[in-house]
Amino acid sequence: MAETLIIADLHLAKPEPRTLALLDTFLERAEHAEAVYLLGDLFDYWIGDDQPIDPAIAERLERFAALTAPVTFQPGNRDFLVGRQLLERLGARQLPDQTVLEHGGRRWLLTHGDELCTDDAAYQAMRAQLRDPAFVRDFLSRSLPERIAIAEDLRNKSRTASSSKPEDIMDVNAAAVDEILERTGADGLIHGHTHRPAIHRLAGGRPRVVTGDWGEAGWLVSLEGDGLTLERFTPESSEVIATWPPRQEAIA
Repeated sequence: MAETLIIADLHLAKPEPRTLALLDTFLERAEHAEAVYLLGDLFDYWIGDDQPIDPAIAERLERFAALTAPVTFQPGNRDFLVGRQLLERLGARQLPDQTVLEHGGRRWLLTHGDELCTDDAAYQAMRAQLRDPAFVRDFLSRSLPERIAIAEDLRNKSRTASSSKPEDIMDVNAAAVDEILERTGADGLIHGHTHRPAIHRLAGGRPRVVTGDWGEAGWLVSLEGDGLTLERFTPESSEVIATWPPRQEAIA
């Protein structure tokens, strides 16, 4: 049975050899997948479809379009300005910020995850401002060098602010997670953004699956049959970090 693959938080920027090797490894596996989902922050930032892309990265993006599996893209906080041209390059269709995927008899809610970090009031205020249609229109009307300078400045400020914030306020809020699962009728949640890969058991036994950010290793979630695995991989090896149901329950 073919698997459905879910990734997030690649933060593509420069064509570093390790990054390219991880992409190659993932794309080789995705050749046999039944579907591929990109849950945002594919890029370190995206300022419009006229943003230059290094040829080595562009070649990998076009390999997504060559997959036989359908590819879907869900915007993250760093690439919510992705437009039609980039989606065509990826061969992807865009998903709403919150999408329910039915697989293996379960309803999985897919989202990037930043909207659930409600304890970080400063971040949520900035998120609302950046996604305001008037702000987006003004931003996209600016020249490419202006937009790059603004994106670099925002990224640097975000890193500085994050370094001084308590760790707990940058994670998802439990009440926000419960609310969104109840509202969507989902059996579990899969998200990225927080860079804290794990499978958490929520109240009522529902899972919250967090994908990891790519660096020295890549991270993916695999849905196959009625099970799920969270995996860390490199070009040399792959390791299952956690499963759902947990292995002892699956055995029982």
